[in-house]
Amino acid sequence: MNKRELGTSGLEVSSIGLGCMGMTFGYGAAADTGEAIKLIRAAAERGVTLFDSAEAYGEANEKLVGEALAPVRDQVVIATKFGFKDGNSAAGLDSRPERIRLVAEQSLQRMQTDRIDLFYQHRVDPAVPIEEVAGTVRELIQEGKVKHFGLSEAGADIIRRAHAVQPVTAVQSEYSMWWREPEQVILPTLEELGIGFVPFSPLGKGFLTGAIKEDTKFAENDIRNILPRFEDEARQANLALIALIGDIAEAKQATQAQVAIAWLLAQRPWITPIPGTTKLHRLEENIGADNVELTTQDLQRIESALSEVQIKGDRYTAQQQSTINR
Repeated sequence: MNKRELGTSGLEVSSIGLGCMGMTFGYGAAADTGEAIKLIRAAAERGVTLFDSAEAYGEANEKLVGEALAPVRDQVVIATKFGFKDGNSAAGLDSRPERIRLVAEQSLQRMQTDRIDLFYQHRVDPAVPIEEVAGTVRELIQEGKVKHFGLSEAGADIIRRAHAVQPVTAVQSEYSMWWREPEQVILPTLEELGIGFVPFSPLGKGFLTGAIKEDTKFAENDIRNILPRFEDEARQANLALIALIGDIAEAKQATQAQVAIAWLLAQRPWITPIPGTTKLHRLEENIGADNVELTTQDLQRIESALSEVQIKGDRYTAQQQSTINR
C-alpha cells in the first residue's frame, strides 16, 4: 500500500483507509464482532494504517477497533470523533470543553490505548466557539492524550479559525463522483492551509460499486432508507452514472469501485478516502484501487462522462443537512 501525508502535518497514512462505522452502525444489523475484528486485522495485514471510528457509532465500534488493532497499535493511526450529546447523533450537538474531555477519556478506555491519533469534531457546534473547541483539543495534545486535531463537515471559515488556534491535520467530509461539493471551497482552502482531506462515503454509500440496483431493498435500520438520493425515482435516474463508470472500469480492467476510489486519489496527493465494508473480498477490492492508475486522458474521459449525468436527489434529509457547516 502506498502512503500519503495528510497535508503538511507530518502524519503519514496509507493511501486508502478503512471506515469502521458500518460494522456496528447505520447499515442494518451490526456485524459479528469476531468477524469484524478479523476484517480490521486483515486490513492492517494488507497495509491499511488509517482506521476511522467515532463515539456516535456506539461503544461497540470503538471497542472492536481497539481490540482488533491492539497487536499492531504502534503501526496504525486510529481516528475517532466527539461532538454529540451523550454520543447520540439524534440527541443534538455538544462540543463543550468538558464534554470533549469526557469523550476523550471514554474513547481511550474503550480502545485500550494511551492516545488518540486523530481526534475529530464530528459536527460543528454553533453553541460553542470553535476557538474553545480547538483550544481544548490543543490541551489534550499537550497532555499526550491526542496527537492530531481534525474537523468533520466544517466550512471554510470554521476551518480557518480552528487552524489558527490548533493546526488542523485533516478535514473529513463526504466526497465522491456523485457528491463533489467540496471542490468548490473546501479543497482550495485545505490546499492553502496544508490540511489533509479524508473523504467518507467515497463509494456513494455503496451506489458507485454498481451493486445497488433499481429494486434493491435495504434492511429496516439502514440509513439509506431515508436518504433522498436513494428514493426509487432518484435511484433509477442515478443508474446512468453507474453505466458510465462501468464503461471506464472495463477499459481499465478494474471494478467500478476501484475506479471511483482511484478517481479520488487522483484529485490531490493529500486525499485519503476511507471506504467501509464488512466483507473481506470488498476490502481487497477497495484497497486494490491503489494499483489503478488513471491517466490524464482517463481523468478527462471521466470528467466528460460525469458532466453528462445530472445526479438526482439530495444527499441528506433536511434535518441531517442542518448539522453541516456549509
